[in-house]
Amino acid sequence: MTDSFDAPGVSASLAGTPFAGRLQHLATVDSTNLLALAAAQAGAPHGSVWIADEQTAGRGRGGHGWHSTAGDGLYVSVLLRPQIALADALWLSLATGLAAQSAIATMTGLKLDIRWPNDLLIGEKKVGGILVETSTPASQSDTPAILRYAVIGVGINVNHHSFPPELETLATSLHCESSKHWPREHLLIEFLRALEQQVAQLEAELRGQSTGATLLDRFAASSTWVRGKRVRVDETGGYTGVTTGLDPRGFLLVAGDDGVLHTVISGGVRSY
Repeated sequence: MTDSFDAPGVSASLAGTPFAGRLQHLATVDSTNLLALAAAQAGAPHGSVWIADEQTAGRGRGGHGWHSTAGDGLYVSVLLRPQIALADALWLSLATGLAAQSAIATMTGLKLDIRWPNDLLIGEKKVGGILVETSTPASQSDTPAILRYAVIGVGINVNHHSFPPELETLATSLHCESSKHWPREHLLIEFLRALEQQVAQLEAELRGQSTGATLLDRFAASSTWVRGKRVRVDETGGYTGVTTGLDPRGFLLVAGDDGVLHTVISGGVRSY
């Protein structure tokens, strides 16, 4: 039986944020990100949110599919129009991971790991994923391209009791890890509040107005995958090595077994 979703209650709880009054709930949709991208192109405002009980064609980074059972997960896309350069777009994915990690810890007490750049893990199993898609205006020759908008898609396995056989060893849910049923509304509220805070911190940092830890430092402190993790990377023909940190743009560095310091561009990082 699919849990009902109290969208008006969520919207009321988000009063004073950019998301209040801008949340649309759907029973079923192909992909919340596709819906949000179309709305963004049509001029939907900053802070618009789409949440679905079920996605029939949910997508992850690199075009990977996403297992989505009706009413068990949090499937949400958020439209933001941040003052961030296209060159810094990766940082939105890192900030979103920190927001999701914070929201889940606040609600459940569970400790998440973040596999650079966009996988949410509990132990070795994936509990969620992030897909950030961006658009920029036509480029000006002498100025950095600023994002016109970013659609931040997040899928989190919340109340799944089980997974298809091919995913049993790879995926988990908040219910599987805690033996508790969690209200999706509370998780969405915590996530959106944390996302607003992370993006505000990022924009302040990029304006040179932040005095706290940088986004990259916060991410490195929150992920066991940034330093000292032995990994296999699928891109550029595939290689193995040990992670050694993030470069100034936020890309993962891997000291390869081939003696080369690799910069991971597109993800596909797995333990080895």
